Amino acid sequence: MDQQHPMTRLLKSVAVAAGSAGVLVLAGCASPQKAPATADVAVSRNAVDNAVSAGAAELAPAEVSMARDKMLRANQALAAKDYKMARELAIQAQADAKLAQSKANSAKATAAANALDEDLRVLRQEVDRLNAPTSTQ
Repeated sequence: MDQQHPMTRLLKSVAVAAGSAGVLVLAGCASPQKAPATADVAVSRNAVDNAVSAGAAELAPAEVSMARDKMLRANQALAAKDYKMARELAIQAQADAKLAQSKANSAKATAAANALDEDLRVLRQEVDRLNAPTSTQ
């Protein structure tokens, strides 16, 4: 059995607690913006991927290009430990990606509406043709 003096055990416990607290304080001060910046970059990367999956690369190429450029610059800033710049660029990239996705969805909806209008026009012509009085001579 460990037969240390109670004061020695208390001092060891205090030293361990102080050391642990010191490590936590240093870890917290080291990079308070790293986690949010990293998360923003990841969210923005998903937004760009979603926009591309929605067809934005073809339907809104300028916005996708801007989003990709800002993502590249955000990743470079993250690598350089410029977390504030990385976060700002990631947020801008996310906005560009959402705009691109919205434009792609709008273009698809417009194309679908135009196709429905054309189908209705053809059906009306067919109905009009069938309902037209036939001339009997």
